[in-house]
Amino acid sequence: MQNHLVLLLPVAVVWWAAGYLAEGLPRMTHARELRRHAGWLLGLTLVGLGLTVALPIAGLTTAGATLADRAAAGLALAALPALVVALCTVRRVRRLRAGAGALAATARTPAPHGLRAAAAHPLIGLPLQVTGLALLPALITASGAAEFFGPGITGPAVTIGVLGVGAIGVRHALRHNRLAERAMPQRSATSPSPARALHV
Repeated sequence: MQNHLVLLLPVAVVWWAAGYLAEGLPRMTHARELRRHAGWLLGLTLVGLGLTVALPIAGLTTAGATLADRAAAGLALAALPALVVALCTVRRVRRLRAGAGALAATARTPAPHGLRAAAAHPLIGLPLQVTGLALLPALITASGAAEFFGPGITGPAVTIGVLGVGAIGVRHALRHNRLAERAMPQRSATSPSPARALHV
């Protein structure tokens, strides 16, 4: 086991916790509850981004090959999804929290489907969960478990990772579309259909 696992593990735990919290965000049925969970998610996301940036900076400020340098190298795969989180997810979570706060007059105020659809948007949950998944190879290498699999595991691991990310993305998109359809105004049952209106 490598010593820099001690530095990588807290970063991964924060991202995993944020991904788990984002997964349950659309299930919040009350505005105050949604606002509270969005606040927690925003806090965890900012902590995750801070730790992800702090490790490379710590590696640059120290001379020689240190633990921070090895930990920062393990964050390379997670850099792109973390950048998407910083550019897109943070802004969406802030808007979601503000929207839920505007409706959270009482504890029992229901969260409208439009707000829950915004909480289920793929750009909220997907980048957080992909960032957490992208840290797994670094953790496996740092723990020494990669020695048991050998070099031939790289190809299948990449394939499984890509398929997993695709499945997560499709799931988020389907849930978002389902809630967005519920948020659309329903056509009145008494209004005539276009076909009937043409015959009148």
